[in-house]
Amino acid sequence: MAYRTEVRSEEFPAVGLEPVRPGTTNETVDETVETELEALLRAPESEATRTLPTYQAPKIAVLIPCRDEEVTIDKVVRDFQRALPTATVFVYDNASTDHTAQRAQAAGAVVRRVPAVGKGNVVRRMFAEIEADFYVVVDGDDTYDADAVPVLLCRMIESQLDMVVGARRDSPAQDAYRRGHRFGNRLLTRSVHWIFRDGSMDMLSGYRVVSRRFAKSFPALSHGFETETEMTVHALEMSMPIEEVMTDYRERPTDSRSKLRSLPDGLSILKFIFVLWRDYRPFGFFGAIAMLAGLASAIAALLGQGHLHAWTPATFAVVGLASLAALSFLTGVVLDSVGRRQREAKRMMYLAIPPLSRNEGAHGLRPA
Repeated sequence: MAYRTEVRSEEFPAVGLEPVRPGTTNETVDETVETELEALLRAPESEATRTLPTYQAPKIAVLIPCRDEEVTIDKVVRDFQRALPTATVFVYDNASTDHTAQRAQAAGAVVRRVPAVGKGNVVRRMFAEIEADFYVVVDGDDTYDADAVPVLLCRMIESQLDMVVGARRDSPAQDAYRRGHRFGNRLLTRSVHWIFRDGSMDMLSGYRVVSRRFAKSFPALSHGFETETEMTVHALEMSMPIEEVMTDYRERPTDSRSKLRSLPDGLSILKFIFVLWRDYRPFGFFGAIAMLAGLASAIAALLGQGHLHAWTPATFAVVGLASLAALSFLTGVVLDSVGRRQREAKRMMYLAIPPLSRNEGAHGLRPA
C-alpha cells in the first residue's frame, strides 16, 4: 500500500527549509521535509531546544506490554531509546514469572505491573495512565524494527493521522510469521473488511503509533489479543484517519516463545468478530438472522403443505421461525438506531480532545 503526502516548505519555517524554487519537484520537497522531521525526532532534547528556543518537543511515550520476555526486553528498550532519545519508554509487566521487570528497569525503562493477564487489560491500563501527544505501542518480543518508528511518527505528523499501523513485511524466515498466524490474520482482516468495508491489511500487527485523541477515546473493552482488532474497529467507527507503513518483521530469538496460541486465540478472535458485527452493525447481524429464519420458515411451509393445521409440528415450526424472523428484524432496526446515537456521542467525545496541529507536530513542538 503506497502513500504520498504533499508538504509545502513554507509551512515549516522553523526547521530552516528554503521556499520552493521554480523547477523543484514535490518529491524533492517531501524528501527534505521527511529528513528534517526524522532528524528532529532523533535529536536529543537539548539540541531540539537549542534549535527552537520558544517551543518544546511533543511528548512521546513508547508503551511495551509484555509477559515473560526477559530474553528480549532489554534489547527492545535500548533500541527504542536509541531510535527516540526524547521519548519515555514504559514497560508494562503482565504477571511475568521471570525477570522481565528487573531487566527492563535495568535497561532504563519505567516499569509498571498489571496483574490481570491479557494484552487487552494492559492496553486499557496504559492508555488510561500515560499522558502524551503520541503513543508508540510495540510488543516486547524483539520482532519489530525500532528504526522504523521515526518513519511512522513522520507519517502521523505529515498526514495528521490518528493511527499508523506498522504492517509486517513478509519475511523469508519461516518462523517469523507462522503459517497458522498468517491464515488467522488474513481471515480476520477479510472479515473486518467485509463488515466495515474498510480496515487495515495487517489487523493483528502489534506495532502502532496512535494520537492522544485516539488513546483517550479508545474504550479498550477486550481482554486478550483481540485488542489490535478493537483498535482498528474503533478507528473505523470514529472515521479516524489511519494509514499503514510496511515494516520489517523478524523471527523471535530461539530461546524466546510466543504467547499467541494459534487455535485457542484464533477461535477467540473469530468469536470477537461476531461480537463486533453484533455490536457495531446490529442491523446487518440481526437482519441476517431474520433472513435465515424467514427462509427456513418458507421451506418448512412447503415441506408441510397439507399438514399445516393446529397442533402439528410443521405448524409450530413455520410459526416459530416466522416469529423469530420478525423479532430479529425489529431488534436490528431498534439497535441500529440506538447504536447511531451512541456513535454520535462517542464522536463528539473524540472531537472534544484537541489535536496536535501539523506545524507543532512537524517541528516536534508545542508552544511553551
